[in-house]
Amino acid sequence: MNTFTRLAATVLCAAALVTPGTAAAADLNDPQLKDIAMQLVSSAENSSLDWRAQFGYIEDIDDGRGYTAGIIGFCSGTGDMLDLVRLYRDWKPGNVLEKYLPALERVNGTPSHDGLDPNFQSDWRAAAEDGTFQGAQEHERDRVYFNPAVNRAKQDGVQALGQFIYYDAIVMHGDGWGDLDFSGIRRRALDTGARPPAQGGDEVQWLHAFLDARVWVMKQEPAHEETSRVDTAQRRFLNEGKLNLERPLRWQVYGDDYVIW
Repeated sequence: MNTFTRLAATVLCAAALVTPGTAAAADLNDPQLKDIAMQLVSSAENSSLDWRAQFGYIEDIDDGRGYTAGIIGFCSGTGDMLDLVRLYRDWKPGNVLEKYLPALERVNGTPSHDGLDPNFQSDWRAAAEDGTFQGAQEHERDRVYFNPAVNRAKQDGVQALGQFIYYDAIVMHGDGWGDLDFSGIRRRALDTGARPPAQGGDEVQWLHAFLDARVWVMKQEPAHEETSRVDTAQRRFLNEGKLNLERPLRWQVYGDDYVIW
């Protein structure tokens, strides 16, 4: 068998291992896996797999964070919405949301709508039709949530499911502000004696410990005490051994059934 024939045979054998519905890589940066991650988050945040339909989503969910909006739940009370609207202003001066920047600065850190009502919600939905605003939302999602979560997960040596578990946690809880944030969850898991693979631990045991810590944190906040996005979604994938988010994925959130083939 000459070199070319051996190479061709190797390629064919490798291709035979990749079956429909199998994730191509253990890195959530893979476009297909990233899209799956967005669908999983959207099922919990918006009761829909169509995450691209959520650019215009906005409501106050009474969690003390003011308005929650967009594809990742940017909040008027936590600073990420303020950063997003600032970026949109930089990318497109004079846009429909720019006039709300002084109000967003004032309400940051509070649940207040002062200076936002009565037209902020309708103006947000109008802005969401603009591709520039959609791009700004994706940019901030990646900068603030997706990239930090995936980078931390890869440092810990976990595969695509673990990377998603980290990402979903940082989406809900944020990071860098207190014991109930993403880093607090990770510290709580470490305090149990569990260790991530990069520290010599077992990946499944580590992710169970992380999810246990996450559930405890969720139950500290009335708005987040319903834990099905962990119990009947992420934990289910973990128990099924789908460390690479292999399809099909079946799960439940808030009693609704979902599947990605």
